[in-house]
Amino acid sequence: MLIYDLNLPSLTTLLKEWNEPAYRAKQIWQGLYQHFWDSPVQFTNLPKSLREKLAEFVTFSPFNVKVFLDSADGYTRKTLFELPDKNLIEAVLMRYGDPADNPQITASPTGRGAKNRRTLCISTQAGCAMGCVFCATGQMGFKRHLSSGEIVAQVMYYARMLKEENQSVTNIVLMGMGEPFHNYDNTMAAIDRLNDAGGYNFGARRFTISTVGLVPMIRRFADEKRQVNLAISLHAADDDSRLSMLPINKKYKIDEVLESCRYYVNQTGRRITFEWALIHGVNDTPEVAKQLAARLKGLLCHVNAIPLNPTAGYHGKATDRGRAAAFKAALEQAGIPCTIRMRRGIDIQAGCGQLAGSVSLAS
Repeated sequence: MLIYDLNLPSLTTLLKEWNEPAYRAKQIWQGLYQHFWDSPVQFTNLPKSLREKLAEFVTFSPFNVKVFLDSADGYTRKTLFELPDKNLIEAVLMRYGDPADNPQITASPTGRGAKNRRTLCISTQAGCAMGCVFCATGQMGFKRHLSSGEIVAQVMYYARMLKEENQSVTNIVLMGMGEPFHNYDNTMAAIDRLNDAGGYNFGARRFTISTVGLVPMIRRFADEKRQVNLAISLHAADDDSRLSMLPINKKYKIDEVLESCRYYVNQTGRRITFEWALIHGVNDTPEVAKQLAARLKGLLCHVNAIPLNPTAGYHGKATDRGRAAAFKAALEQAGIPCTIRMRRGIDIQAGCGQLAGSVSLAS
C-alpha cells in the first residue's frame, strides 16, 4: 500500500482499523505534505509502535531513482524513475529567472511571467496510447496508468529536493509522459491531494493539465468547474493535417474539440490555452496562422507555440526564429494572443515531447 495513494479520510480509516486515534492521521498527513518526510523513522511525533506498523504495511516511495540528468545550463533536471514493476517514467524540474533568459520569450508553459519559477513537468502514465507522431512517449506506446500516489510522489520528490535548497515548487504542469485525461480519475485525485489545504496546499491555479483533446473528458472537466488551467494540444488548423500528426483526430475532429473548448470556457469563464509545436514547412506559416485564428475567433484563449523538439522517431524539423515570429504576428494581427515559448532541456531530451522513459535516452 503506497502512502500517497491514500487521501486523508482513507488514512483516517486505516488508523482506526489499527486502533489508533484519528488525530494520528492528521499528524502523518502533515508530516508527508508539510515536512516532506518520506520514511516512518522521521515521524518522531508518532509512537514507536505506530512507526513500526507503518514500516511493515505501508510503502513510502513507489520508485527508485534510476538516473538524473542536468542540462548544460543547469536550469533543467530530468529524473528517470523505475517503478516496482520495472516500468520507467520521467519527470522534469525547470528553473526560470536566469538573467540571461530572453525577456522577449516567455519561459513558462502556462504562458505567464517566468521570474523565479520552479516548474515541475509530471507524468501521469508509463507510455501513452495517443500515438502523436512527434512525441517520444507516443512513439513508445502505452504501458500502464499511474496511480494517484505515483503521480503525487513525483511532486514530493522534487519538493523535497527544492526544500534542501530553500526553494519551493511554484507550478506543476501535467504534461509529462502520458495523456492525463486518459487516466482522468487518478490524475484528478492526485491534484486534489496536492491541493488539500491541510497538507501540501498547492493552489489549483498553479496546475496546468494538458490533453490532446479527449472531448468527453474536456466536458467532464468543464462540468466540475475546477480552477486548474487547461491546455489543448492542437498543432494543426485542418483535420487532414492534424490526423497526420495526432491519430486521436480520427475520433475527435477539430470542430468537435473546439466545441468542447467553448463549452469549457462557458462553464468556467476561464481562458483556455492551445499548444502548438512549430514544425518547419508544416504548420508554421502565416497562412496556417490565419486559418487557426479563424477557427479560434471569439474563444477566450491563448496560443502557446514552441519550436518542435527533436525525437528519434520523427524527421520533422523545428521552425526558425523568423518563421516563428511571422506565425505569432499573423495570429496577433487576427486578435489571437500568442507566446513563443522558450525551449528547455533539449540537450538532455527533457523538452516537450521528448520524454521516453528509456535508460538509453537518459544515459
